[in-house]
Amino acid sequence: MPSPRRNVEGRPLGASASSSGGGPGSPTHGGGGGSSSSSSRFEFQSLLGSRASGADPTCARLRMSESPVHRRGSFPLAGAGPSQAPPPPLPEEDRMDLNPSFLGIALRSLLAIDLWLSKKLGVCAGESSSWGSVRPLMKLLEISGHGIPWLLGTFYCLSRSDSWAGREVLMNLLFALLLDLLLVALLKGLVRRRRPAHNQMDMFVTLSVDKYSFPSGHATRAALVSRFILNHLVLAIPLRVLVVLWAFILGLSRVLLGRHNVTDVAFGFLMGYMQYSIVDYCWLSPHNAPLLFALWNQQ
Repeated sequence: MPSPRRNVEGRPLGASASSSGGGPGSPTHGGGGGSSSSSSRFEFQSLLGSRASGADPTCARLRMSESPVHRRGSFPLAGAGPSQAPPPPLPEEDRMDLNPSFLGIALRSLLAIDLWLSKKLGVCAGESSSWGSVRPLMKLLEISGHGIPWLLGTFYCLSRSDSWAGREVLMNLLFALLLDLLLVALLKGLVRRRRPAHNQMDMFVTLSVDKYSFPSGHATRAALVSRFILNHLVLAIPLRVLVVLWAFILGLSRVLLGRHNVTDVAFGFLMGYMQYSIVDYCWLSPHNAPLLFALWNQQ
């Protein structure tokens, strides 16, 4: 059996009408105004009930989209649309850039330490530096390790030598100097590391590749020549110590003058030491290079 319709106060509609219009003095008695008033109340109550029970889905979505939780994207709307596909994975090289390896971090740290230490040790980089008065002595050491004086001196001694043993040693020294110039120029052109910012380009007889810093040609030449002299010349102990000190101070002067960074000189020493091993392995003698020695004898 269907339930009778009720008004706003929860009473049956008939009872409300009868109670409100029961007396002859009631405003709704005998005029039909009571039925229209109760009808309007029922429609207003029905409208409120429909809004409360069956909320509009569009309004619900708007309210949820305005909430701060939804704006943060913590709880995506169900049925808002098809789920988006996950982004494609990053390439391997991009992942390496975002997550640098331990080796990359270590190399960057060493480079920063190298630049900082080189700047601190560049005390003779200019006349106004803390050790600017020692700069002329450092430049004299720079000339002593330059390639041109060594090449000219070797040529002169080779032309004045009158013994086969002396010519053989001088010929290999010339070969070592030329090999050093070639390898250093090739490596400088490949690496292209600029000289320190506090360096003054007032060096003795520079070439196009001398604007680059890595490796130090003076350091390679110092290590090569000192090892060559110690192995092929009979010298007293004080002179042997003096040769080693000359090589070490020459390499240090490159940093003090601001010409090179510390790593340039350190790698130059290592490279010059290894270059002598190449010269010793390819040692030139009248037995394996007779044509070369014959041409020199004719001159």
